[in-house]
Amino acid sequence: MIDIIQKQDCCGCGACVQICPKGCMCMVEDTEGFLYPQVDKSVCVNCGLCEKVCPVIHQNKSRTPLKVYAAKNMDEEVRLKSSSGGIFTLLAESVIKRGGVVFGAKFDDEWMVVHDYTDNIEGVAAFRGSKYVQSIIGNAYRKAEQFLKSGRMVLFTGTPCQIAGLKKYLRKEYKKLLAVDLVCHGVPSPKVWQMYLEETNRLKVIDKKKRVISSNKEDSITHISFRDKTNGWKRFSLVILKESVSLHETLEENIFIKGFLKNLYLRPSCAHCPNRSLKSDSDITIADFWNIEKINMEYDDDKGVSLILVNSDFGRSYLETLSFSAIEQTFDLALFSNPSITDDSKFPENRACFFSQLNTTSSISQLIANHIKLPFYKRLSNLPFRIFFFICRKLRMKLSLF
Repeated sequence: MIDIIQKQDCCGCGACVQICPKGCMCMVEDTEGFLYPQVDKSVCVNCGLCEKVCPVIHQNKSRTPLKVYAAKNMDEEVRLKSSSGGIFTLLAESVIKRGGVVFGAKFDDEWMVVHDYTDNIEGVAAFRGSKYVQSIIGNAYRKAEQFLKSGRMVLFTGTPCQIAGLKKYLRKEYKKLLAVDLVCHGVPSPKVWQMYLEETNRLKVIDKKKRVISSNKEDSITHISFRDKTNGWKRFSLVILKESVSLHETLEENIFIKGFLKNLYLRPSCAHCPNRSLKSDSDITIADFWNIEKINMEYDDDKGVSLILVNSDFGRSYLETLSFSAIEQTFDLALFSNPSITDDSKFPENRACFFSQLNTTSSISQLIANHIKLPFYKRLSNLPFRIFFFICRKLRMKLSLF
Protein backbone atom coordinates (compact mmCIF):
# COMPACT_ATOMS: atom_id res chain seq x y z
CA MET A 1 0.00 0.00 0.00
CA ILE A 2 1.30 3.46 -0.94
CA ASP A 3 1.88 5.59 2.15
CA ILE A 4 3.40 9.02 1.48
CA ILE A 5 5.42 10.05 4.54
CA GLN A 6 7.74 12.58 2.90
CA LYS A 7 6.17 14.78 0.21
CA GLN A 8 9.42 14.67 -1.77
CA ASP A 9 8.86 10.93 -2.31
CA CYS A 10 5.86 11.43 -4.59
CA CYS A 11 6.13 12.97 -8.07
CA GLY A 12 2.34 12.99 -8.60
CA CYS A 13 2.40 10.78 -11.71
CA GLY A 14 -0.85 9.04 -10.71
CA ALA A 15 0.20 5.55 -11.82
CA CYS A 16 -0.76 4.07 -8.45
CA VAL A 17 -4.31 5.46 -8.62
CA GLN A 18 -4.90 4.25 -12.19
CA ILE A 19 -3.57 0.72 -11.55
CA CYS A 20 -5.67 0.10 -8.42
CA PRO A 21 -8.06 -2.82 -9.18
CA LYS A 22 -10.43 -1.84 -6.36
CA GLY A 23 -10.59 1.87 -7.17
CA CYS A 24 -9.78 2.63 -3.55
CA MET A 25 -7.24 5.35 -4.33
CA CYS A 26 -7.69 8.93 -5.45
CA MET A 27 -5.50 12.00 -5.89
CA VAL A 28 -6.10 14.66 -3.21
CA GLU A 29 -4.82 18.24 -3.23
CA ASP A 30 -2.59 19.32 -0.34
CA THR A 31 -2.22 22.83 1.10
CA GLU A 32 0.40 23.71 -1.54
CA GLY A 33 -1.92 22.73 -4.38
CA PHE A 34 -0.19 19.50 -5.42
CA LEU A 35 -1.97 16.16 -5.81
CA TYR A 36 -1.02 13.11 -3.72
CA PRO A 37 -2.54 9.61 -3.60
CA GLN A 38 -4.91 8.79 -0.76
CA VAL A 39 -5.99 5.23 0.07
CA ASP A 40 -9.34 4.08 1.43
CA LYS A 41 -7.95 1.41 3.75
CA SER A 42 -11.39 -0.10 4.33
CA VAL A 43 -11.50 -1.17 0.67
CA CYS A 44 -7.80 -1.84 -0.01
CA VAL A 45 -6.87 -5.56 -0.31
CA ASN A 46 -3.09 -4.97 -0.07
CA CYS A 47 -2.42 -6.37 -3.54
CA GLY A 48 0.72 -4.24 -3.77
CA LEU A 49 0.16 -3.11 -7.36
CA CYS A 50 0.36 0.57 -6.39
CA GLU A 51 3.88 0.06 -5.04
CA LYS A 52 4.96 -2.03 -8.03
CA VAL A 53 4.17 0.77 -10.51
CA CYS A 54 5.67 3.63 -8.49
CA PRO A 55 8.55 5.27 -10.43
CA VAL A 56 9.97 6.68 -7.20
CA ILE A 57 10.21 3.29 -5.47
CA HIS A 58 11.43 1.56 -8.64
CA GLN A 59 13.77 3.99 -10.36
CA ASN A 60 15.44 3.22 -13.67
CA LYS A 61 19.15 3.65 -14.32
CA SER A 62 20.59 6.85 -15.76
CA ARG A 63 21.16 6.85 -19.51
CA THR A 64 23.07 8.75 -22.15
CA PRO A 65 21.36 9.41 -25.50
CA LEU A 66 22.17 7.50 -28.67
CA LYS A 67 22.07 10.73 -30.71
CA VAL A 68 21.77 14.45 -30.00
CA TYR A 69 20.44 17.04 -32.45
CA ALA A 70 19.72 20.72 -32.76
CA ALA A 71 16.57 20.72 -34.88
CA LYS A 72 13.86 22.78 -36.54
CA ASN A 73 10.50 22.07 -38.09
CA MET A 74 10.81 23.29 -41.69
CA ASP A 75 7.34 24.85 -41.50
CA GLU A 76 8.21 28.30 -40.14
CA GLU A 77 4.61 29.10 -39.21
CA VAL A 78 4.47 26.02 -36.98
CA ARG A 79 7.84 26.88 -35.46
CA LEU A 80 6.71 30.40 -34.55
CA LYS A 81 3.63 28.97 -32.81
CA SER A 82 5.75 26.43 -30.92
CA SER A 83 7.80 26.93 -27.76
CA SER A 84 11.08 26.00 -29.44
CA GLY A 85 11.70 24.38 -32.83
CA GLY A 86 8.33 22.77 -33.53
CA ILE A 87 9.45 19.15 -33.23
CA PHE A 88 6.47 18.08 -31.09
CA THR A 89 4.07 19.12 -33.87
CA LEU A 90 6.13 17.20 -36.41
CA LEU A 91 5.94 14.03 -34.29
CA ALA A 92 2.26 14.48 -33.44
CA GLU A 93 1.07 15.06 -36.99
CA SER A 94 3.06 12.09 -38.28
CA VAL A 95 1.51 9.76 -35.69
CA ILE A 96 -2.02 10.96 -36.48
CA LYS A 97 -1.42 10.50 -40.21
CA ARG A 98 -0.59 6.87 -39.42
CA GLY A 99 -3.95 6.44 -37.69
CA GLY A 100 -2.53 6.99 -34.22
CA VAL A 101 -3.46 8.95 -31.12
CA VAL A 102 -1.55 11.79 -29.41
CA PHE A 103 -1.57 12.45 -25.66
CA GLY A 104 -0.33 15.70 -24.15
CA ALA A 105 -1.02 18.63 -21.84
CA LYS A 106 -3.68 21.21 -22.72
CA PHE A 107 -5.75 23.92 -21.06
CA ASP A 108 -9.27 22.99 -19.96
CA ASP A 109 -12.25 25.36 -19.91
CA GLU A 110 -11.01 26.92 -16.65
CA TRP A 111 -7.46 27.37 -18.02
CA MET A 112 -6.05 24.70 -15.74
CA VAL A 113 -3.66 22.19 -17.33
CA VAL A 114 -4.87 18.62 -17.92
CA HIS A 115 -3.72 15.59 -19.89
CA ASP A 116 -5.92 14.63 -22.83
CA TYR A 117 -5.67 13.05 -26.28
CA THR A 118 -6.54 13.76 -29.90
CA ASP A 119 -6.65 11.70 -33.08
CA ASN A 120 -7.03 14.56 -35.55
CA ILE A 121 -4.58 17.16 -36.87
CA GLU A 122 -6.74 20.09 -35.72
CA GLY A 123 -6.50 18.89 -32.12
CA VAL A 124 -2.68 19.01 -32.05
CA ALA A 125 -2.58 22.80 -31.60
CA ALA A 126 -4.02 22.56 -28.07
CA PHE A 127 -1.05 20.43 -26.95
CA ARG A 128 1.56 22.65 -28.61
CA GLY A 129 3.61 24.97 -26.40
CA SER A 130 4.91 24.81 -22.84
CA LYS A 131 2.56 24.93 -19.86
CA TYR A 132 4.40 25.86 -16.69
CA VAL A 133 2.00 24.05 -14.36
CA GLN A 134 1.83 20.40 -13.29
CA SER A 135 -0.87 18.84 -15.45
CA ILE A 136 -3.68 16.73 -13.99
CA ILE A 137 -2.99 13.30 -15.47
CA GLY A 138 -6.48 11.90 -14.79
CA ASN A 139 -6.93 8.46 -16.39
CA ALA A 140 -4.66 9.13 -19.37
CA TYR A 141 -2.58 5.97 -18.79
CA ARG A 142 -5.69 3.78 -18.90
CA LYS A 143 -6.88 5.43 -22.12
CA ALA A 144 -3.42 5.05 -23.72
CA GLU A 145 -3.37 1.37 -22.76
CA GLN A 146 -6.79 0.83 -24.37
CA PHE A 147 -5.61 2.38 -27.64
CA LEU A 148 -2.41 0.30 -27.59
CA LYS A 149 -4.31 -2.92 -26.94
CA SER A 150 -6.58 -2.11 -29.90
CA GLY A 151 -3.49 -1.92 -32.13
CA ARG A 152 -3.33 1.86 -32.62
CA MET A 153 -0.10 3.80 -32.41
CA VAL A 154 0.18 6.15 -29.42
CA LEU A 155 2.42 9.19 -28.98
CA PHE A 156 2.44 10.01 -25.26
CA THR A 157 4.15 13.25 -24.25
CA GLY A 158 4.71 14.55 -20.74
CA THR A 159 7.25 15.31 -18.05
CA PRO A 160 9.86 12.64 -17.26
CA CYS A 161 7.85 11.64 -14.17
CA GLN A 162 4.68 11.21 -16.23
CA ILE A 163 6.46 9.09 -18.84
CA ALA A 164 8.05 6.98 -16.09
CA GLY A 165 4.61 6.59 -14.51
CA LEU A 166 3.12 5.50 -17.84
CA LYS A 167 5.85 2.92 -18.47
CA LYS A 168 5.52 1.47 -14.95
CA TYR A 169 1.73 1.39 -15.27
CA LEU A 170 1.80 -0.51 -18.59
CA ARG A 171 4.21 -3.17 -17.20
CA LYS A 172 5.07 -4.36 -20.71
CA GLU A 173 6.57 -2.99 -23.90
CA TYR A 174 4.29 -1.92 -26.74
CA LYS A 175 5.81 -1.69 -30.22
CA LYS A 176 3.41 1.10 -31.18
CA LEU A 177 4.10 3.35 -28.18
CA LEU A 178 6.29 6.38 -28.85
CA ALA A 179 7.08 7.93 -25.45
CA VAL A 180 8.40 11.50 -25.57
CA ASP A 181 9.32 13.51 -22.49
CA LEU A 182 10.54 17.06 -21.96
CA VAL A 183 13.57 18.43 -20.20
CA CYS A 184 11.81 19.57 -17.05
CA HIS A 185 12.90 22.51 -14.89
CA GLY A 186 10.25 21.51 -12.34
CA VAL A 187 6.45 21.62 -12.05
CA PRO A 188 4.81 24.66 -10.40
CA SER A 189 1.80 24.44 -8.10
CA PRO A 190 -1.56 24.43 -9.92
CA LYS A 191 -2.99 26.31 -6.94
CA VAL A 192 -0.51 29.17 -7.34
CA TRP A 193 -1.31 29.30 -11.06
CA GLN A 194 -5.05 29.37 -10.34
CA MET A 195 -4.64 32.20 -7.82
CA TYR A 196 -2.44 34.16 -10.21
CA LEU A 197 -4.92 33.64 -13.04
CA GLU A 198 -7.90 34.75 -10.94
CA GLU A 199 -6.02 37.87 -9.88
CA THR A 200 -4.94 38.63 -13.44
CA ASN A 201 -8.48 38.08 -14.68
CA ARG A 202 -9.60 41.03 -12.53
CA LEU A 203 -7.21 43.37 -14.31
CA LYS A 204 -9.22 45.98 -16.16
CA VAL A 205 -6.41 48.19 -17.51
CA ILE A 206 -2.92 46.91 -18.11
CA ASP A 207 0.19 48.78 -19.16
CA LYS A 208 3.78 48.78 -18.04
CA LYS A 209 3.32 51.69 -15.64
CA LYS A 210 -0.16 51.24 -14.16
CA ARG A 211 -2.65 48.50 -13.40
CA VAL A 212 -6.24 49.03 -12.39
CA ILE A 213 -7.94 46.15 -10.60
CA SER A 214 -11.63 45.59 -11.27
CA SER A 215 -13.98 43.02 -9.75
CA ASN A 216 -15.78 42.73 -13.08
CA LYS A 217 -15.27 39.17 -14.33
CA GLU A 218 -17.49 39.43 -17.40
CA ASP A 219 -14.40 39.71 -19.61
CA SER A 220 -13.47 36.06 -20.22
CA ILE A 221 -9.99 34.80 -21.13
CA THR A 222 -9.73 33.76 -24.76
CA HIS A 223 -6.09 32.68 -25.07
CA ILE A 224 -3.01 31.91 -22.94
CA SER A 225 0.55 31.34 -24.09
CA PHE A 226 3.48 30.83 -21.74
CA ARG A 227 5.95 31.14 -24.60
CA ASP A 228 4.83 33.88 -27.00
CA LYS A 229 7.62 34.78 -29.45
CA THR A 230 6.59 38.33 -30.33
CA ASN A 231 9.83 39.57 -28.72
CA GLY A 232 11.79 36.57 -29.96
CA TRP A 233 12.36 33.01 -28.79
CA LYS A 234 15.00 33.87 -26.18
CA ARG A 235 12.96 36.68 -24.66
CA PHE A 236 9.62 34.91 -24.64
CA SER A 237 6.49 36.35 -23.03
CA LEU A 238 3.52 35.16 -21.04
CA VAL A 239 0.43 36.33 -22.90
CA ILE A 240 -3.11 36.29 -21.51
CA LEU A 241 -5.72 37.59 -23.92
CA LYS A 242 -9.15 38.73 -22.78
CA GLU A 243 -12.04 40.13 -24.78
CA SER A 244 -11.11 43.78 -24.14
CA VAL A 245 -7.65 43.77 -22.53
CA SER A 246 -4.49 41.69 -22.67
CA LEU A 247 -1.44 40.92 -20.58
CA HIS A 248 1.85 40.66 -22.47
CA GLU A 249 4.95 40.42 -20.26
CA THR A 250 8.42 39.05 -20.98
CA LEU A 251 10.09 36.49 -18.73
CA GLU A 252 11.96 39.34 -16.99
CA GLU A 253 8.69 41.19 -16.30
CA ASN A 254 6.08 38.58 -15.47
CA ILE A 255 5.85 37.77 -11.78
CA PHE A 256 4.56 34.20 -12.22
CA ILE A 257 7.42 33.30 -14.58
CA LYS A 258 9.96 34.92 -12.26
CA GLY A 259 8.70 32.92 -9.29
CA PHE A 260 8.78 29.74 -11.39
CA LEU A 261 12.37 30.36 -12.50
CA LYS A 262 13.34 31.01 -8.86
CA ASN A 263 11.88 27.57 -7.97
CA LEU A 264 9.63 29.22 -5.38
CA TYR A 265 6.58 27.01 -5.88
CA LEU A 266 7.81 23.81 -7.49
CA ARG A 267 6.67 20.39 -6.31
CA PRO A 268 8.79 19.04 -3.39
CA SER A 269 9.94 16.05 -5.46
CA CYS A 270 11.54 18.41 -8.00
CA ALA A 271 14.39 18.97 -5.54
CA HIS A 272 15.04 15.20 -5.58
CA CYS A 273 13.69 14.22 -8.98
CA PRO A 274 13.61 10.44 -9.50
CA ASN A 275 13.58 10.72 -13.28
CA ARG A 276 16.30 13.13 -14.31
CA SER A 277 19.31 11.87 -16.26
CA LEU A 278 16.96 10.25 -18.82
CA LYS A 279 15.70 7.66 -16.31
CA SER A 280 12.09 7.95 -17.52
CA ASP A 281 12.55 5.27 -20.22
CA SER A 282 11.35 7.64 -22.95
CA ASP A 283 12.19 7.04 -26.61
CA ILE A 284 12.87 10.73 -27.31
CA THR A 285 13.46 13.79 -25.14
CA ILE A 286 12.77 17.28 -26.50
CA ALA A 287 13.55 20.75 -25.18
CA ASP A 288 14.78 24.20 -26.15
CA PHE A 289 18.35 24.24 -27.42
CA TRP A 290 19.36 27.23 -25.32
CA ASN A 291 22.73 28.84 -26.07
CA ILE A 292 22.68 27.55 -29.65
CA GLU A 293 23.92 30.98 -30.72
CA LYS A 294 27.17 30.27 -28.83
CA ILE A 295 27.55 26.91 -30.54
CA ASN A 296 26.31 27.62 -34.07
CA MET A 297 25.45 31.28 -34.65
CA GLU A 298 24.26 30.70 -38.20
CA TYR A 299 21.64 28.16 -37.10
CA ASP A 300 20.03 30.58 -34.65
CA ASP A 301 17.41 32.98 -36.03
CA ASP A 302 15.68 33.61 -32.66
CA LYS A 303 12.56 31.82 -33.89
CA GLY A 304 13.25 28.65 -31.92
CA VAL A 305 15.59 25.66 -32.03
CA SER A 306 14.75 22.30 -30.47
CA LEU A 307 17.07 19.96 -28.64
CA ILE A 308 16.41 16.31 -29.48
CA LEU A 309 17.85 13.48 -27.40
CA VAL A 310 17.35 10.11 -29.05
CA ASN A 311 17.12 7.55 -26.25
CA SER A 312 16.08 4.29 -27.94
CA ASP A 313 16.40 2.41 -31.19
CA PHE A 314 12.68 2.90 -31.81
CA GLY A 315 13.05 6.65 -31.27
CA ARG A 316 15.95 6.74 -33.71
CA SER A 317 14.22 4.71 -36.41
CA TYR A 318 11.04 6.76 -36.10
CA LEU A 319 12.87 10.07 -36.46
CA GLU A 320 14.59 8.72 -39.58
CA THR A 321 11.18 8.55 -41.28
CA LEU A 322 10.56 12.29 -40.77
CA SER A 323 11.81 15.32 -42.66
CA PHE A 324 13.23 18.20 -40.63
CA SER A 325 16.31 20.38 -40.33
CA ALA A 326 18.90 18.95 -37.93
CA ILE A 327 22.54 19.32 -36.94
CA GLU A 328 24.10 16.58 -34.84
CA GLN A 329 25.57 17.73 -31.52
CA THR A 330 27.31 16.17 -28.51
CA PHE A 331 25.69 15.29 -25.20
CA ASP A 332 28.08 17.67 -23.41
CA LEU A 333 26.68 20.54 -25.48
CA ALA A 334 23.16 19.37 -24.65
CA LEU A 335 24.02 19.55 -20.94
CA PHE A 336 25.46 23.02 -21.46
CA SER A 337 22.20 23.95 -23.15
CA ASN A 338 19.97 22.33 -20.54
CA PRO A 339 21.55 21.48 -17.16
CA SER A 340 18.09 20.40 -15.93
CA ILE A 341 18.66 17.15 -17.84
CA THR A 342 20.73 16.00 -14.86
CA ASP A 343 20.53 18.71 -12.17
CA ASP A 344 17.80 18.92 -9.56
CA SER A 345 16.04 22.21 -8.84
CA LYS A 346 17.41 24.02 -5.80
CA PHE A 347 14.69 25.51 -3.64
CA PRO A 348 15.00 28.96 -2.05
CA GLU A 349 15.26 29.13 1.72
CA ASN A 350 11.95 30.98 2.02
CA ARG A 351 9.81 28.44 0.12
CA ALA A 352 8.08 27.25 3.30
CA CYS A 353 7.42 30.84 4.33
CA PHE A 354 5.80 31.53 0.95
CA PHE A 355 3.40 28.60 1.26
CA SER A 356 2.58 29.44 4.89
CA GLN A 357 1.17 32.76 3.65
CA LEU A 358 -0.49 31.45 0.49
CA ASN A 359 -4.00 31.01 1.88
CA THR A 360 -4.11 34.39 3.64
CA THR A 361 -2.56 36.69 1.05
CA SER A 362 -4.66 39.40 -0.58
CA SER A 363 -2.39 39.47 -3.65
CA ILE A 364 -0.55 36.44 -5.01
CA SER A 365 1.57 38.67 -7.27
CA GLN A 366 2.74 40.72 -4.30
CA LEU A 367 3.41 37.57 -2.26
CA ILE A 368 5.62 36.19 -5.05
CA ALA A 369 7.39 39.55 -5.43
CA ASN A 370 8.12 39.68 -1.70
CA HIS A 371 9.68 36.22 -1.71
CA ILE A 372 11.88 36.47 -4.81
CA LYS A 373 13.70 39.52 -3.51
CA LEU A 374 17.20 38.85 -2.25
CA PRO A 375 17.53 39.30 1.54
CA PHE A 376 19.34 42.47 2.59
CA TYR A 377 22.47 40.63 3.74
CA LYS A 378 22.75 38.89 0.36
CA ARG A 379 22.26 42.16 -1.51
CA LEU A 380 24.96 43.66 0.70
CA SER A 381 27.34 40.77 0.03
CA ASN A 382 26.84 41.30 -3.72
CA LEU A 383 27.66 45.01 -3.48
CA PRO A 384 31.45 44.70 -4.00
CA PHE A 385 30.86 42.70 -7.20
CA ARG A 386 28.37 45.27 -8.47
CA ILE A 387 30.83 48.10 -7.79
CA PHE A 388 33.61 46.15 -9.53
CA PHE A 389 31.52 45.51 -12.66
CA PHE A 390 30.32 49.12 -12.67
CA ILE A 391 33.93 50.39 -12.67
CA CYS A 392 34.90 47.90 -15.40
CA ARG A 393 32.00 49.01 -17.57
CA LYS A 394 32.93 52.68 -17.15
CA LEU A 395 36.59 51.98 -17.98
CA ARG A 396 35.59 50.04 -21.08
CA MET A 397 33.40 52.92 -22.24
CA LYS A 398 36.25 55.40 -21.74
CA LEU A 399 38.74 53.20 -23.56
CA SER A 400 36.37 52.80 -26.49
CA LEU A 401 36.48 56.57 -27.01
CA PHE A 402 40.18 56.49 -27.86
